[in-house]
Amino acid sequence: MEGKIIVVTGASGALGKVVVATALAKGARVTAIDHAASTMKATPDRIELGGVDLTDASEAKKAIDAAASHFGKLDALVNIAGGFAFETTAEGDPKTWQRMYALNVLTALNASRSAIPHLSASGAGRIINVGAMGALQAGAGMGAYAASKAGVHRLTEALAAEWKGKIAVNAVLPSTIDTAANRASMPNADFAKWVRPEELADVILFLASDAASAVTGALLPVSGRV
Repeated sequence: MEGKIIVVTGASGALGKVVVATALAKGARVTAIDHAASTMKATPDRIELGGVDLTDASEAKKAIDAAASHFGKLDALVNIAGGFAFETTAEGDPKTWQRMYALNVLTALNASRSAIPHLSASGAGRIINVGAMGALQAGAGMGAYAASKAGVHRLTEALAAEWKGKIAVNAVLPSTIDTAANRASMPNADFAKWVRPEELADVILFLASDAASAVTGALLPVSGRV
């Protein structure tokens, strides 16, 4: 990853923070984008763009263009921005379906569309999306979330087909991620079976690296330690 220029969306979340830190440790330079306000000063290897609504195509383009302009190019986009909701189909709010689509599909779509001109010029362009194993077969209460993440899977496949030979596009499909929020919401779960953010970050950054040049259109389940 030495010298790679990477954009990470959802960068202030539990996974986003780890991906940013791991990328920097591997020698990349990173633009961290998030809906939350910026809280960190820029360094030579890292800038933070806060207050960005990636559901708005114009805001996404402005942020991605700013990242590419600051570092002179863009090699990889990691789409982590998203959301989760647990509601049964019959009793839930129909607006939840719209919100899940906006947070999970539109953010990845708008960021990807904005990044494509820069990534196609890189010579080693990469897009890595975050799908979900739970979208492969939805359980009770998971309809809106799973449907939106299934949309991320199909978006990944379409982009990979459209840009094959120019941009490699893949998605990771994590099981439950071992975060403080997930532990609080599921205190009786076996945390040892969950995937750690550090493990997931390593897979994401492998897909962003030159070593993954032959991989595109893949939906890679990441289920944690075996």
